[in-house]
Amino acid sequence: MTQNVWGYGATSGRTAGGDLTGYKVEATDGSIGKVDAHSDEVGSSYIVVDTGPWIFGKEVLLPAGTISRIDTADEKIYVDRTREQIKNAPEFDREKHLGDADYHREVGGYYDGPHRL
Repeated sequence: MTQNVWGYGATSGRTAGGDLTGYKVEATDGSIGKVDAHSDEVGSSYIVVDTGPWIFGKEVLLPAGTISRIDTADEKIYVDRTREQIKNAPEFDREKHLGDADYHREVGGYYDGPHRL
């Protein structure tokens, strides 16, 4: 796993301090939901997406390195993964997410591994 998977890319357009909550999230092949939570923590930046009816109201954790572009005018975040790749990702676990390094390695490894575009 590269360290970049948990950091915003230089071309993402992310500026620290802006609130991304409520932004729509677009995969390469369609909408996946809205941002429920996010973090700009160095080395552990992410967004949590509420998928609504798309995957039965579940949430998914996307490392910031999956974000290709943030459009603040339209309040949309574009990620460089397909809906299927995101749907097949490790299930979001709020409890593990808050302090389990193994969980972060698992999620990071998925998005930085063979499922990467």
